[in-house]
Amino acid sequence: MEVDEVGFVEELSLREPSKSHGDHPHPHPLQIIRIESRGYMRDSTVRPYIEDGNLENNTVEYLNPQEAWLPITESRNGNVFSAVVHLLSSGIGFQALILPVAFATLGWSWGIIFLSLAFTWQLYTIWLLVQLAESVTGERHSRYLLLAISAFGPKLGKLLAIFPVMYLSGGSCVMLIITAGGNMKTLYKIMCDGGATSEANSLSGPSWFLVFTCMAILVAQLPNLDSITKISVIGAVTGVVYCTLLWVLPISKGSPSEVSYSPAEMGKSDMTKFGNVFNAIGIILLAFRGHNLVLEIQGTLPSNQKQKSSKPMWRGVTISYLIVAICLFPLAIAGFWAYGKKVPINGGLLAAFLQVYGPKTTKYLMGTVYLLALINNLTSFQIYAMPVFDNLELRYIMRKKKRCPWWVRAGLRLFFGGLAFFIAVAFPFLGSLAALLGGITLPLTYAYPCFMYISLKKPRPNGAMWWWLNFGLGCLGSILSVALVIAALWKLATEGLNANFFRP
Repeated sequence: MEVDEVGFVEELSLREPSKSHGDHPHPHPLQIIRIESRGYMRDSTVRPYIEDGNLENNTVEYLNPQEAWLPITESRNGNVFSAVVHLLSSGIGFQALILPVAFATLGWSWGIIFLSLAFTWQLYTIWLLVQLAESVTGERHSRYLLLAISAFGPKLGKLLAIFPVMYLSGGSCVMLIITAGGNMKTLYKIMCDGGATSEANSLSGPSWFLVFTCMAILVAQLPNLDSITKISVIGAVTGVVYCTLLWVLPISKGSPSEVSYSPAEMGKSDMTKFGNVFNAIGIILLAFRGHNLVLEIQGTLPSNQKQKSSKPMWRGVTISYLIVAICLFPLAIAGFWAYGKKVPINGGLLAAFLQVYGPKTTKYLMGTVYLLALINNLTSFQIYAMPVFDNLELRYIMRKKKRCPWWVRAGLRLFFGGLAFFIAVAFPFLGSLAALLGGITLPLTYAYPCFMYISLKKPRPNGAMWWWLNFGLGCLGSILSVALVIAALWKLATEGLNANFFRP
C-alpha cells in the first residue's frame, strides 16, 4: 500500500465586527480553523481556535473526501453495539479450537498462567490502540497502517506493518476457506450418515472451497464495514454458541477413558524442548487476534472535538472481551480435560469431538455444531476481508480521483475472492505454516502498540513508569516473535512439511 505524503495546510479566518471604544468597529477574530491533509487515507484535521471564549457547539469537522469513499470510513454511524459484535465476530473463531494442544505441552498450571497473561497483555495493547486512534496530534487514525506510519515514519511504518496487516486480513480469509471447506465436507458426511455412498457422492476438496468462496463473495457485496453489522451479529452469536457447545457437551457426557494429562514428551535435545514449548506459547498468543481490525472498527464510530470515539469504543471492547474470556477459558480448560493430548492440530476440538463423541451423538446435534461453525466462518470472512477491500478501492481512487462505481467495487471483491480461492487450493497446508507466519505477525498485537504509544504520547516527567512499561512489553513482544519464528523453523526442519500443493 502506498500513501502519498504530499499535503496541504490552509488557514481560514472567520471574522465578525466587534464593538470598540472608538467610532469604527475593528474586525475581531472569531475562529481560526487550521486544516491539514496528508495522503489519501488520512483524515483532515480541524483545529478551531477562539481568541476569547470557548468553542462550545461551534466545533467544525472536515473529512478528507477520499475517506468518505472507502469501505471502512464510508459510514460513521456505528455505536457500542456494532463495535461489540464486530469484535466478537473477529475475536472468536477457529484459531481458539486448538488451545488444548498448547495445554498438552505446557500442562494445567503453565497453560492457565500463559493463557491469562496473554489475555491481559493483548487487552492492554487494545486499550493503547483505542487511545491512539485520536492521538495528541489531532489526527484520526482509522486504519492500523496509518497509525504505524504516523508513529514510525512513512518508510519504517510501511515496512513493519504492511505484511502483518495484509496477512492477518487476506491470510485469515484463505484459512477460513480451507477450514470452512473441510467443515462443509464433514457436515455433508454427517447428514448422509457417512459410508462409502456419501463419500462417492461428495464433492471434491476444491469444489467445497469454491462453494464457500462463492457464498462469501456474495455476502461481501455489502458496501462498507458499518453495513455488515447484522452479519457480525450472526457471527458473534454462532461463535459464542458453538464454542460453548464444544465444552459443555463433553462435560455432560463425562470424560472419556484413558485420557492423559501429563505434559507431552519433549524429546532428547534442548532445541526440541525449546521448539515444543514456544510452539505451545505461540498457539496461546495467536488465539487472540483481530488487532489489525480494532482501529478499523473504531473508525465506524462518530466523533467530534468534544466527544471522542475512544469512550464508546473502549466500552465495546470491555463488553466483547468479557464474552471472549467466558468462551475461550472454558474452551481451553474443559477441552483439555475432555480429550487430554488427543486434540489434533488440524481441526482442533471440532475434529476431537467428532472422533470421540460422534458415535454417541445424534447426527442432528453434531450437524448443528458444524453448521454453526460454518456460519461463523462465513461471517468472519466479511470483517477480515474488509481491510483488503479498502486497500483495493484505495488504489482505484488514487488513480481515478473519484469514488468507486458499484460495478468496480463488485469486480474488486470478486477478484479478491478468486485470488483467495486459488491460494487455498494451491496451499491447503497453509495451516501448518501458521506458527511461522504467526510469529512474524505477532508484534502487531503485542509489540507495535507499545512502541506507538511511546512515539506518539511523549511522556511527561511523571510518565516515566508508562514509558518503561511500554518499552519493556514492546521489547518482550519482539523477543517472543523472534523465538516463535526460530521454533517454527526448527520444527519444520526436523519434522518436515506435508506440502500437498493443489491437493486439498
